[in-house]
Amino acid sequence: MSNVTITNHPLIQHKLAIMRNKNTSSAQFRSLVSEIAMLLCYEATRDLALEPVTIETPVATGEFNVISGKKLAFVPILRAGLGMVDGVLQLVPSARIGHIGLYRDPDTLKPVEYYCKLPHDIEEREVIVLDPMLATGGSAIDAIAQIKKRNPKSIKFIGIIAAPEGLNALRQAHPDVDIYCAAMDEKLNDHGYIIPGLGDAGDRIFGTK
Repeated sequence: MSNVTITNHPLIQHKLAIMRNKNTSSAQFRSLVSEIAMLLCYEATRDLALEPVTIETPVATGEFNVISGKKLAFVPILRAGLGMVDGVLQLVPSARIGHIGLYRDPDTLKPVEYYCKLPHDIEEREVIVLDPMLATGGSAIDAIAQIKKRNPKSIKFIGIIAAPEGLNALRQAHPDVDIYCAAMDEKLNDHGYIIPGLGDAGDRIFGTK
C-alpha cells in the first residue's frame, strides 16, 4: 500500500500493547495515546521541506536547515482525536489547531458532523488529521472532505489502530492522503468496532462510558 505506513517500531508496539489491556487506567491510557501520537508524528513529518538559514553558534557562524514557510496544522476529530494533540504539539509547538466534530450514528454507522473550526490560513499549511481509531473510515473521509474545501497545501492522516475496511475506504475516497498508523487489526465487528482493537478510545481517554 503505497500511501500507507504501518509503523512496527518496538516502542510503539510495546505502548500499544499496554493500551489494549482492558485493565489499563484512563490516566495511563491518555499518556500512551499522547506518546504514540508523538512517535507517529515523527514519521509523518519526515518529508517536511527545509530551507537554509545562517546561525551564529557560541563557536562559529554556519548555515543550517529549518522548516520552510508556514508549518503545520493539526486537526483532531472530536472527541477521541483530542487525546493525540498534546503529543504532536510536543514535536511541533508552533502548529495551529483546528477541530472537526463528528459522531457515528449508531444505526447507520455513518458520520454526522456537528462542528468545524479550522485555522484561517489553512490554505498555507500542511494539515495532519488526528483520530486514534480508523474503523469504518467514515469520520476520517468526511473530515478530510471538509478540509479539502479550504484548499490546504497537503493533508495526512495519523491514527493508532486501523481496520482493513476503514483503511481501504479512506484510500479509495482520498488516494492523495498519506496514512500513518501503529497497527492494522483483523476486522470490524457488527457494531463497527475494531477487533481486537482496544474498545472505545474516547471513553478510555476521558474515563466515560
